[in-house]
Amino acid sequence: MAGKSLNRVQLIGNLGKDPEVKYTPQGTAVAKLAIATNERFKDKAGEWQDRTEWHNVVLWQRLAEIAGEYLKKGGRVYIEGRLQTRSWDDKQTNQKKYMTEIVASDLILLGGRGEGEGGGGYSRGATVSGNSSFDQRVPEHEPAGASGPITDEDIPF
Repeated sequence: MAGKSLNRVQLIGNLGKDPEVKYTPQGTAVAKLAIATNERFKDKAGEWQDRTEWHNVVLWQRLAEIAGEYLKKGGRVYIEGRLQTRSWDDKQTNQKKYMTEIVASDLILLGGRGEGEGGGGYSRGATVSGNSSFDQRVPEHEPAGASGPITDEDIPF
């Protein structure tokens, strides 16, 4: 397939720390996340081993602002985006440094605040795209008498 390529990353993992949100001199929001994914496998001796992989994620504009507002350390999240490698010259060692990171285009919050703390009877996921507004997913268990779409005022966190 000459001429066609694909650069797409999909992750489900947990945040290692709260998002870092900063603003460029032009006022554009940018957030950095560290997301851990886990793998469980049997080694040659038949023993179970766990491996954690850390991923650097960058979010821009409204997606960055939403991440800063709703994501917290330990929170579970789905990220979709593309890989990007950037380079810079280290001023102390005069060596060229490289970093590969995921530039996110979509974000799904998997569960809300208080998850794992005994709160809430259901899990609510929120989908956010880099170029769309906040879209609330329908709860797994709809409370009796509830009707109509979920609005921003209904967000429990």
